[in-house]
Amino acid sequence: MAAHRKPRQRSLGGTTARTAVTIALAGAATATGFDGTGHADPELTPAQVKAKVDKLYQEAEAATEKYDGAKEEADTARRRLRTLQDEAAREQDKLDSARDALGSVAAAQYRSGDIAPAWQLALSSDPDQYLDGAALAERVGGRQAGAVARVRRQLREIEQLRGAAHVELVSLRARQAELRRHKKTITGKLDEARRLLSRLSPRERTRVTADGGTAGRASRPAPDGRDAPAAADSVPASDSRVAAALAYAYQKLGSPYVWGATGPDAFDCSGLAQAAYRAAGVLLPRTTYAQINAGRRVSRSELLPGDLVFFYSGISHVGIYVGNGQMIHAPNPSAPVRLAPVDEMPFAGATRVV
Repeated sequence: MAAHRKPRQRSLGGTTARTAVTIALAGAATATGFDGTGHADPELTPAQVKAKVDKLYQEAEAATEKYDGAKEEADTARRRLRTLQDEAAREQDKLDSARDALGSVAAAQYRSGDIAPAWQLALSSDPDQYLDGAALAERVGGRQAGAVARVRRQLREIEQLRGAAHVELVSLRARQAELRRHKKTITGKLDEARRLLSRLSPRERTRVTADGGTAGRASRPAPDGRDAPAAADSVPASDSRVAAALAYAYQKLGSPYVWGATGPDAFDCSGLAQAAYRAAGVLLPRTTYAQINAGRRVSRSELLPGDLVFFYSGISHVGIYVGNGQMIHAPNPSAPVRLAPVDEMPFAGATRVV
């Protein structure tokens, strides 16, 4: 019987020992960052946080405008699809009635033992194929031929409607996929902005998101009784519709920014411009890059109250000019609808709507 022996433990030596030490040191370095402390995000100053957050908000707003455009296209495709489906259903009802009429006559002729080719249409399991017969028109009388021709026309119309509806359905699904992509981009940017802001103290956060340049100025009651800078209306509105749009914008001061919102209680930037002019009886497009072409382009030196002012090279932000270098706009999720200087963002152009 063989004796049981404990396996001899091998000592680490030479290359093996050096490798083990290297791995251990590398692991320790990774865990401690070579200085005895764990890895952590670098501390950012409030100014650096503001710069990063502003950039994230700008990128989120650019994605929001794309989202708004895709949503508008999806809504249009959905409406067209519904119209086509309704029209196809009406045509199907007409076709069913025509087939019923043909079927009644066919049944009578069947009982008499004389089924004319025209009536075989109503009894056919594949009327489309039957109608394609080149000899059909020559084998039916005038009145019967007219009835068959109507059915043939209705069949073709229904097929065309179904084809168009399929195209709209494909378009709708593409727009819905685009909406999901833009939504993911927007929420990712906003979540990152919130994470950065959460690293600041409440006081620093207030400073970073404070109203840009309007605090502490003399004020007068806005149309809804809120305070607004006195300088903002020293230039009269040039049109009653402009006055109505400005009145609406003033009433919405303090309303929250919500991406994709068009009021009445929350807005994104283009949603506010659209809602203000809608209240004045003027229909504007939904997105900034469409709104800039919705009227007559004007230079910065020509600005009048009611003009739409646009910012950034991608035309991703819009405000409503109120006079004396100021605008009302919906800035971002950290700031409500408010008055701000036009020069607080890179100016890209302006449009006079009316």
